[in-house]
Amino acid sequence: MSELVPFAHIVDGERLSGLCGDAGGGAPARATAVLLHGAGNGSKERLVPLLEEFVAHGCRALAFDFSGHGESTGLLRELSLRRRFEQAVSVIDTHARVDAPLVLVGFSMSGQTVADLARHYGHRVAALGLCAPAVYAAEAWDVPFGEGNGRFSAIIRRAGSWRTAPALEVLRAYEGRAVLAVPGTDEVIPPAVTEAVSEALARRAQFTHWELPDAEHRLGLWFRDHPDDRREFVTAVLTGLGGRGWTATRAWVAKQLPEGRTVDKSTFLTGGWSAQMRRLTLDDGTELALRTFVKPFFRRHAPGLLAREAEILTLLAGQEGVPAAELIGVDATGEHCDHPSLLMSLLPGRIRVDEEDLVARVDLLAAQLARIHRVVPATGERPRPYQAWTSPEQVNAPEGALWKRAVDVIRRDPPPYDGCFLHRDFHPGNVLFMGSGSDGLRISGVVDWVETSWGPADLDVALPHCPQGVGGAPAVLAGRLNAYVTGLLKRHS
Repeated sequence: MSELVPFAHIVDGERLSGLCGDAGGGAPARATAVLLHGAGNGSKERLVPLLEEFVAHGCRALAFDFSGHGESTGLLRELSLRRRFEQAVSVIDTHARVDAPLVLVGFSMSGQTVADLARHYGHRVAALGLCAPAVYAAEAWDVPFGEGNGRFSAIIRRAGSWRTAPALEVLRAYEGRAVLAVPGTDEVIPPAVTEAVSEALARRAQFTHWELPDAEHRLGLWFRDHPDDRREFVTAVLTGLGGRGWTATRAWVAKQLPEGRTVDKSTFLTGGWSAQMRRLTLDDGTELALRTFVKPFFRRHAPGLLAREAEILTLLAGQEGVPAAELIGVDATGEHCDHPSLLMSLLPGRIRVDEEDLVARVDLLAAQLARIHRVVPATGERPRPYQAWTSPEQVNAPEGALWKRAVDVIRRDPPPYDGCFLHRDFHPGNVLFMGSGSDGLRISGVVDWVETSWGPADLDVALPHCPQGVGGAPAVLAGRLNAYVTGLLKRHS
């Protein structure tokens, strides 16, 4: 491995101090890794061991001091988020390899800068490493930092100002590899910010939420002093780099396909709050759906959820009147894929939550649910007994006697019931329709069978989704659906 070489870069009249390293040996670099320090007293010096680790993994690696930091010239109070972005772009355009993908690693404030760079460089960015990152309101982007008591500080200290941060939209749209490193104790970044970043990355990225229980906010110092964690972090960021992080999943999918078939195109499907959903179009035009659990909570529970869905799809393959997908393959534990995944046929149709054909649609919903409840599996194939979604202690209800009475109801033991087969997450967002009007309108698919269970039929309409609205539907429409389905169930049963 070659030594790190100092460089000076002039931008906007200021001299930025940087370090660059190459793996050497004449081999092409796997990527150019750009490491960006945080605010305050942050500098490239604490990132040197991490820089060397990227070089040891075959990358060209860059780090520099933003103006007003470390050995660079300029005044910190004159720096801004915009200027940090512009300085990073200037360094990258001058010193990064144009024939290699970019890996962007940002600490604290540089979480915002990484998002700005990801938007700027687009598909050239193959991986992100975000370490206790911050994101900021759009109005803060062009404001000088000042002395800590000016406009910038007022903006970022305003409660919830970060919630509309454009950086979150960038991270939601990002589809490459991403690792979010989270310290056990962070006195700088509010937990809600970290949660929002995690949710955004889980939307489309090949994402790992990695917690370091004993670390504090300054993760640059932590990686400097903990070589095993440093090595693990770099390995995680570079996993599957050639396939933007999805190398293992692509290989597993290829093994599930009929002989001679290949995936020609992959696109995201709408919906999929708990999982990433992709449409895979094969070279012969066949379309499949890939369900991938990426969010930390659902990834933890994926072995049970996906194994259950695979069993239910297999059971429903022999049932009349229940349009469920055909199971192609499942890796419930993520043993072979980058994340726990299930591959199935793609059902036709679309979600409908509009007013058109409302009465006819609700009648179809009730009839469909009644058919699901009539599924009678062999005794040994019954799904698990139902579980309550919440407990009296967990309910966060408004004040008032009516709500108190409602919570008191769920303190009681459930009344006697005759059990039946439940979808357990039946709502308009999980039902697909085709056609329109009284003659052509029909249900073409029912999806999301991970919560299937055995219990009283009422549970399939007493769900929180309907009163609150689904997929952006007005609450009044969703409420009408709930009322209609509840009443029409009795007619169709």
